Amino acid sequence: MIRDPKDLSRYTASQRANHWVIGICFILLSASGLSFFHPAFFPLTQLFGGPVWARILHPYIGVIIGAALVPMFFRFWKLNILTRTDIEWLMRVREMIDGNDHDMPEQGKYNGGQKLVFWGMSACILALLASGLVMWRGYFTFPVGIVRVAVVVHAAAAIAMLLTAFVHVYAAIWTKGTIRAMWYGTVTRAWAKQHHRAWYRQATGK
Repeated sequence: MIRDPKDLSRYTASQRANHWVIGICFILLSASGLSFFHPAFFPLTQLFGGPVWARILHPYIGVIIGAALVPMFFRFWKLNILTRTDIEWLMRVREMIDGNDHDMPEQGKYNGGQKLVFWGMSACILALLASGLVMWRGYFTFPVGIVRVAVVVHAAAAIAMLLTAFVHVYAAIWTKGTIRAMWYGTVTRAWAKQHHRAWYRQATGK
């Protein structure tokens, strides 16, 4: 893909790698987790070499995604603090969905929706990691009552994360020019000016 040298840098190579590690782990955890959740998804265990390996690998992949969350969280948490402008943007999000996004409140590097996804995904991963460790009987021993609570928390957090991820991926596809930021690390100036005008001015000095 030929890119304009005037394109704006949005993500470094390490930031993109961090994102893709979490994304790949999420896909693997979703496939193995769903295979345990309902018999209809059991064939997904074949992606891991069978149910035994799916069961063995699932918690280790969970540890990896938890570890990968740490650098991502500390890299981006300040940029994802909600402001009054973000609240106004969220209250008017219907206008953007209808294609009338030219008069939306100016956004920084992330808009209100992206910030909610960041906090939602972070909370879900932490809940899944904590509850998963309680359920990991090969290494930890907790009272049965606590394990039962952990199972419910784990399932609820997994469903919430799947829904949040669906919104995240759909929005990235729907907003043309967004996915290239995670492939190449850059976005066009026109894209930045339209969707993140405050960040555009900061990045260009205009």
